[in-house]
Amino acid sequence: MEKKPIVKLQNLTKVIGKKKLIDDLSLDLYAGQITGFLGPNGAGKTTTIRMMTGLMKPTSGEVFVDGQAISTHFEEAISKVGVIVENPEMYKFMSGYKNLLHFARMNKDVTKARIDEVIAQVGMQNRIHEKVCTYSLGMRQRLGLAQALLNRPKFLILDEPTNGLDPAGIREFRMYLRKIAEEEGVSIFVSSHLLAEIELMCDRIAVIQNGKLISIREVKEEEESHYYMEVSPKEKVEAFLSSKNISTEVLGNGFVVQLSSEDVPVLVGEMVANNLQLFQINPHRKSLEDQFLELTGGGQIAESHKK
Repeated sequence: MEKKPIVKLQNLTKVIGKKKLIDDLSLDLYAGQITGFLGPNGAGKTTTIRMMTGLMKPTSGEVFVDGQAISTHFEEAISKVGVIVENPEMYKFMSGYKNLLHFARMNKDVTKARIDEVIAQVGMQNRIHEKVCTYSLGMRQRLGLAQALLNRPKFLILDEPTNGLDPAGIREFRMYLRKIAEEEGVSIFVSSHLLAEIELMCDRIAVIQNGKLISIREVKEEEESHYYMEVSPKEKVEAFLSSKNISTEVLGNGFVVQLSSEDVPVLVGEMVANNLQLFQINPHRKSLEDQFLELTGGGQIAESHKK
């Protein structure tokens, strides 16, 4: 049976004046998956998120959350969505627990038992009754995550969620998101400019440029098809690889070649037989940063904190 998406962006388009900010964008998001959302400055990420949360009306197209359209069934659809935009704002003079109690009153059917459950989920049992003004940024992010989870959302939107966090805080936050996705079956959508972090955090990555979705791919361990090798003499190696019709790219002091893992021992044997000096051969995979720059033509990576 075909897997049904929790969230469906269907032919989203947003035009302001003569400028088309989002151009016929369609994307399906699934339960238990973390999807990264990348793009250069001005690509349309924030506009897309605003339409997903009902803060901006699309010119055409629709956002469906669990089968319900944002435009026609806003309250029902948005009740299944949790949102964290950069650094969550909390009442600093109140304790973390009282903040959650206050937010719980804004939602139907959020019990004290549910509050205790999300506190345990984000590991804040020991600090929850202290005032928020005493919390580190990492602690405030955890409290924001707990608040976003109060109503048991099926879909969680995070816009630059790790801004300002140190490496330990980023890793900790990533672990909590993975736990929520896997154990709660929540679909998580993360917009960030930290490409290395997105690569570690996400199952899928969608790339937007000039309002168009230009790529979506799975992040998974794939069978190696590229290898980096240092071998000499260079001219003889190039001629040898060309005679074998092997796709080759010069990289530093060596070559990146495209071939299957089964062909590696055969190629090494033939190189030795042809008196080529092989110093090393290792699997080679392009980083997300390399792929991003290729897709977007080298557009800016870093996002402005005020978009």
